[in-house]
Amino acid sequence: MNDEIALPARRSLPDFARTALRPVKLAHVVLRVGELERSRDWYLEVLQARVAFENAMLCFLSYDDEHHRIGLIAPPGLKHEADASTGLEHIAFTYGSLGELLANHRRLATRGILPYWCINHGPTISMYYRDPDGHRLELQHDVFETAEEVDAFFAGGAYAENFMGVVFDPVELAARYEAGEPLASLTARPRLPTGKGPWDMFVP
Repeated sequence: MNDEIALPARRSLPDFARTALRPVKLAHVVLRVGELERSRDWYLEVLQARVAFENAMLCFLSYDDEHHRIGLIAPPGLKHEADASTGLEHIAFTYGSLGELLANHRRLATRGILPYWCINHGPTISMYYRDPDGHRLELQHDVFETAEEVDAFFAGGAYAENFMGVVFDPVELAARYEAGEPLASLTARPRLPTGKGPWDMFVP
């Protein structure tokens, strides 16, 4: 009898020196708003959209097969819409695989471009960057293959409990990826650390 335990097969990140690491789509735009219900109703009417998920502070809207195209967020303490603190929150671009997202992080890091926030939202593995003018870009990998799977994730209650996600170290995640850890394990969202709430995971 063979008692040896099979080790996972190692994998390599895409070679960014030879392969262009381009996003496969513009995923969504998120806006900071002063009155969530007012903005939600306006976008529902204008885009003939549906609500994918909402709570007292955020709302995701979709009008096609994407899990959300418009995100609306009303952070605690946000001032009136006439104040400069409202406006564009971020623009999101989706990469075709987790490996491409991690390789792109490594490529950008060699050029001194580092994310200010890396978080496993649940539906996405996301890295947030600031452009030279301070605009926020989310580079993400979709964990689920269909919008129906994301709807089921929302309906399962995990997002209601933690609508923000859990932060991660991209270098550590890349090492786990290259060691051959199953993708389902790499992308599974962990529970919040003890004593922490969703907003403790947020980096403005």
